[in-house]
Amino acid sequence: MLPRLGEKFTVDIESISKPRREYQSKSYAQSGLPKAPAVTIDGEIIVEGRDINEQELEDIIRRRLTAT
Repeated sequence: MLPRLGEKFTVDIESISKPRREYQSKSYAQSGLPKAPAVTIDGEIIVEGRDINEQELEDIIRRRLTAT
């Protein structure tokens, strides 16, 4: 989904994937990073600890692009 949205909106997408056990580790919890799965845009956490559907993410990207 993310690469397709990057192409559709001509934005850079970075996807970081790690093993589930790493996201559930004590050191990850202490890192201050958002609870996985998470989506951040320009450093702002959009969704944390749950999945987001493609339409919802498209709407958020579209609003942010028109706000700039």
